[in-house]
Amino acid sequence: MKRRILICNDDGIYSPGIAALAKVAARFGDVRIVAPDVEQSSMGAAITSSRPLRYRRTALPGDFEAYRVNGTPADCVALGVYQWSRVDVVLSGINLGPNLGSACWHSGTLAAAKQAALFGLRGIAFSTAVTLQETEPDFVSLEPFVEQVLQQLLEEKGMCLVNVNLPDKPKGIRWTRQAVKQYDGDVVPGKDPFKRPIYWFTVKPLQGEEEGTDRWAFARHFVSITPLRLDLTDEKELARALVRPRQVSAVKARSGVPGGAAKKAGRPQ
Repeated sequence: MKRRILICNDDGIYSPGIAALAKVAARFGDVRIVAPDVEQSSMGAAITSSRPLRYRRTALPGDFEAYRVNGTPADCVALGVYQWSRVDVVLSGINLGPNLGSACWHSGTLAAAKQAALFGLRGIAFSTAVTLQETEPDFVSLEPFVEQVLQQLLEEKGMCLVNVNLPDKPKGIRWTRQAVKQYDGDVVPGKDPFKRPIYWFTVKPLQGEEEGTDRWAFARHFVSITPLRLDLTDEKELARALVRPRQVSAVKARSGVPGGAAKKAGRPQ
């Protein structure tokens, strides 16, 4: 039986990145695309619980079986898995813009892969660089690297969640860890046409990441592959807390109300 590959993204079903990923993924199995009907960037792992969702067949280049959903990336994976039995792996992307370091917390692209992992499936997220001069990345030049990554990861049965970032003009592939020491979120104030205050949430450039991190590899034009996990438990701090001596202190009544007065007031002593 051929491998079943569900493909999602957060840029919307008509993004060129999802078509590029489907083209390469089709070499490894049967492909079905389920993606948001509009862009859902930075939506994170949100799911829609306040209204019903629609699942509609959509024509895409390449004759892939594709459906659009009026919901989030996580919604798309949930519906895709529900509608298509025996899904083996969920691929998300290729996102227009990298998802490195702290961006992993907000990324809708990575959230689709996380949703797959929550279902007990494997989820792999792909993102790439976008420059102001490009209308879209050079997906043709990225194809060989996407294929190499899939050849390796599809055989790694133990890795349930992986984040992949493809720089422009890659010169190799590196296994990396997530850069967590800096946060690139920023608030930029402004004014609307009526001079009322407004605010944009955006990102700021970061400098000086540690060697071996996803940001470090990406800045040096290496494809970054970062294995992730759903369990956020800080094992080191938990172990330290468990060996700490227990401090048990007697609780003393400090009501200040004499016993007789408590009885008269109907309160327990």
